[in-house]
Amino acid sequence: MTEREYHAFSGLDLLASAVVLVDDDFGVRYLNPAAENLVAASTKTLSGKPLKDVIGYSHTLQTALDEALANNWAYTGQNIELKRPDGEPVQVNCTVTPVEAPGGGLLIEIWPIDQQLRASREERLLEQQQASRELIRNLAHEIKNPLGGIRGAAQLLEHELVGLANAPALREYTQVIILEADRLQDLMQRLLTPQRPMHPGPVSIHEVLERVRSLLVAEFPQTLQIRRDYDTSLPDLVGDREQLIQAILNIARNAAQAMQGEGTITLRTRAVRQVTLAKKRYRLALEMQVIDDGPGIPTDILERMFYPLVSGREGGSGLGLTIAQNFVLHHHGTIECQSRPGRTIFVIRLPLDPG
Repeated sequence: MTEREYHAFSGLDLLASAVVLVDDDFGVRYLNPAAENLVAASTKTLSGKPLKDVIGYSHTLQTALDEALANNWAYTGQNIELKRPDGEPVQVNCTVTPVEAPGGGLLIEIWPIDQQLRASREERLLEQQQASRELIRNLAHEIKNPLGGIRGAAQLLEHELVGLANAPALREYTQVIILEADRLQDLMQRLLTPQRPMHPGPVSIHEVLERVRSLLVAEFPQTLQIRRDYDTSLPDLVGDREQLIQAILNIARNAAQAMQGEGTITLRTRAVRQVTLAKKRYRLALEMQVIDDGPGIPTDILERMFYPLVSGREGGSGLGLTIAQNFVLHHHGTIECQSRPGRTIFVIRLPLDPG
C-alpha cells in the first residue's frame, strides 16, 4: 500500500471493530489496530499475505467474499467462527463491503461477539460488585460488635475454670472460641478498612512481574514453574507499584495454590491499541496475562469470583481477587478471566496513554 492509500484509510484506526482491507486476490493490504490486536501481528508484517494465512475462516465465508467481489455487493454475516493464528476460535459478526477506490478489493469489518458481550457484562458486574461491597461493609459493621462480646465472654469463662480438675480440657474449647473470634475480627477489619490512597509514579510492569515471580519462587521453591513471555519494548505506565504487585500476586498465588504448587504459570505482556477501558477509549494500553495449567475455576463461582468472600478453595478468605479488582479499577483498567480445566487466563488491561 502506498503512503497516500495508507493515509486514506488511517481514519479506520479509531474504530473499535477490526477492519481488514484485501485486494482482488484476497491479499492483505491494511489492518487497523483492532485487527492487528485480533491476529497479534502488524500490517507491516502481514502486508501482501493471503487472507487465509492471516486468519482462518470457513468455505461458506470464502464463497460470500467471492460473490461480494464478483457482483460488487455488500455481505453481512452473523455468528461466524474465525480462527486466530494461534488456533483459538473466535465468534464474530462481520460485514464485507466492496471498495470503490484505486486498487479495489474488499473492506472486511469484524466485531468479536465476546467483545460486545464483555462490555455489557463489565458494566453489569461493576454495578453488582458495588452493591455487594456495600452490603458486605454493612454486615461487617453488624458482626464486629457481637464478636467482641463473644471473645470477652470466652475470656471470662476461661478465668472461671482455674482450679477445676478438668480445666485444661475445657480451656481448649475456650481457646478455640477466642482464636476464631480473633480470626473473624481480623477479617471484618480487612473488609472495613479503606484502602490507602494511591501513590502514582512511573512503573515498569516487568519489574512488578519480576517481584511477583520472586515471591512465588520463595513460597514454592521446587515444584512451581514460572515462565516469562514479555514484550520488553513496552513503556512505563503511571501507577502505584505496591498496588500492582499486590493485585498480580493475589491472582498468581491463587493459581499456585489451586495447583498445589505443582504446575506452570506464565506471565505475559503485550501492547494493545485502540481499546476501551472502563468506558473510555485509549490509543495504547498494556495487556498482562497470568496463565496457569491448573484444574480451572469451578463454573458455579466463575461469574462471582470477584465478589467479596467468594472462594473456590477451602480455608480461603475470598478477598484476594476482590482486592486485585479494586486495585486494577484504581488504575482505570479492566480485569477478566477465562477458565477451563487445564487452562485459566486472567487478563489485565491498563492504559498507557491519557486517552
